Amino acid sequence: MKQFICIMCPKGCHLTVDESNDYKVTGHSCNKGVKYGKAEATNPVRVVTSTVTVNGGNSPLCSVKTADGIPKKAVLDAMKEINNVELKAPVKIGDIAIKNLLNTGIDVVATSNIQAS
Repeated sequence: MKQFICIMCPKGCHLTVDESNDYKVTGHSCNKGVKYGKAEATNPVRVVTSTVTVNGGNSPLCSVKTADGIPKKAVLDAMKEINNVELKAPVKIGDIAIKNLLNTGIDVVATSNIQAS
């Protein structure tokens, strides 16, 4: 049995997932909790947020995030790759900083605008 606190809505339901019973979820108050509990128990993912260096811009850093969740076990390797990125200004929201991060099919995208200086 695994226990989680659901983050899909403000209620914060305390979920219990029974791995030996086809990942049956209890403690939820809506179907979002069932989906979240099963996903957390079988393949947890996280959206990673960070900053990258920008050269020639009005700010030395640009915020970035993964466009979708990546496997939780890949977060540390993802950060190593993100920390090596240097972008050239100008940078626009949605610009791709890393294409196909760690072969996950997920891009790392800019979440702020940086003008050239």
